[in-house]
Amino acid sequence: MKNIFDPNVTQELIDRVNSLTPETTPNWGKMSVDQMLAHCSVAYEMVYTDKHAKPNGLMRFLLKTFVKNGVVNEKPYPKNSRTAPAFIITDHRDFDKEQKRLIAYLKKTQEYGASYFDEKESLSFGTMTSQEWNNLFYKHLDHHLTQFGV
Repeated sequence: MKNIFDPNVTQELIDRVNSLTPETTPNWGKMSVDQMLAHCSVAYEMVYTDKHAKPNGLMRFLLKTFVKNGVVNEKPYPKNSRTAPAFIITDHRDFDKEQKRLIAYLKKTQEYGASYFDEKESLSFGTMTSQEWNNLFYKHLDHHLTQFGV
């Protein structure tokens, strides 16, 4: 798994995001490119904003027990896998705005670095290591950029 905290990896991801256009279509799935960019930003919103509520105790237990490993391990996501409700984007978004927003989140994450994320609490999964955060961020974004052929 590539290291999202490495400036070269971050730049590679930014270059991939920048290679998208409003006309880019997915190789699979139902999202448009603007929806995908907004969808990918949700993981960062959960870290950097108060936009998303913390799940209740039972839901967190279930997420930690049954979902966390699949999200933070190094095994790629399968095509057309289920999406958590907070990540579902049904309306169309401004492509340029979403592209810039995602890139800003990538830069911020790289600048904060791995030490910022080591033992940082996730809304859904509790305390995670910087490697788990890396896998969550990189794997998710790589999955969707591959979905859109970049």
